[in-house]
Amino acid sequence: MSFLEITSLKKVYTTRNGANEVTALKNVNFTVEKGEYVAVMGESGSGKTTLLNILAALDRPTAGSVLLNGEDITRLPDKQLASFRRDHLGFVFQEFNLLDTFSIEDNIYLPLVLAGMEHKHMSERLAPIAAMLGISDLLKKYPYEVSGGQKQRAAVARALITDPQLVLADEPTGALDSRASDELLHLFSQVNNAGQTIIMVTHSTAAASRANRVLFIKDGEVYHQLYRGKDTDDQLYGKITQTLTLMMTGGGKR
Repeated sequence: MSFLEITSLKKVYTTRNGANEVTALKNVNFTVEKGEYVAVMGESGSGKTTLLNILAALDRPTAGSVLLNGEDITRLPDKQLASFRRDHLGFVFQEFNLLDTFSIEDNIYLPLVLAGMEHKHMSERLAPIAAMLGISDLLKKYPYEVSGGQKQRAAVARALITDPQLVLADEPTGALDSRASDELLHLFSQVNNAGQTIIMVTHSTAAASRANRVLFIKDGEVYHQLYRGKDTDDQLYGKITQTLTLMMTGGGKR
């Protein structure tokens, strides 16, 4: 059994009066192995954000299943969802989602505080993560005192502090300049090389070219997948560009 198995996933949204239906996902099937780094790409409206929300247990599919380590997260009772997300998933968002009234350290600690962990154990967890991400000297500062790239490093630390089974990243480089984006993607590679499983939704070809596999979503279905193999970042970048061009010009599913 794969670490993550998505089977026959379908999501249909109904308008408030029930007159119209919008199919966001049709029949999505793929698997992710533990330790993989997968980028998900697609045009706006392709269904990739809906897919991410379902993987994050923030939305439920109309049909299909999502098995994480054999557990179907789509069938979890509502009262268990918040604790499941906190204990098993890490999130990195485009807009950082840091609280300005909390220090960087306290922002990172927040999921552990909610889980009731003692401060001693929290600091023991944070020290190696902060060192790896290069933010040890920023922990007492506040979000408004640091750069965008440093904020995103803090957000990555917050995602990793719970030792999640899966990290989900939603356009993590979207609010960063090119230098900060490159630094963040380098950190993602380091984190992945240490064994962390990552699924990243992105519009950025440069960001996707740093992953080990790229999954393309079009009209609510898996259109194509690219595997890095022995390709360099530049070679994978070229293949991604070719695939996106084919998608935009109406090429059939491959």
